[in-house]
Amino acid sequence: MNDALQRLFTTIESRRNADPAVSYVAKMLGKGTAKIAKKVGEEGVEVAIAAAQADRAATVRESADLVFHLMLLWAAMGIAPTDVMAELERREGVSGIEEKKKRAW
Repeated sequence: MNDALQRLFTTIESRRNADPAVSYVAKMLGKGTAKIAKKVGEEGVEVAIAAAQADRAATVRESADLVFHLMLLWAAMGIAPTDVMAELERREGVSGIEEKKKRAW
């Protein structure tokens, strides 16, 4: 995984038990998974809007927000980035159409 992404996840984990009054990570983790999931959804919409408007700079900024909140969600759920990387590696070389056909949902 990219070093910057690993450092970000390490930072998120290190702030898990920080004072919520001074740590956004601790504050969000204290609000629970549902609140963090909602924030991930909001950030995803913001990325989509920026991209639809062909605003490259805003898409980059909003993508960074989305990645941060996605990693925050992973931390809240006990998911390590290596878990996600392993799933991506499992899918490598598999057609997206075929992958979707295999899913139960």
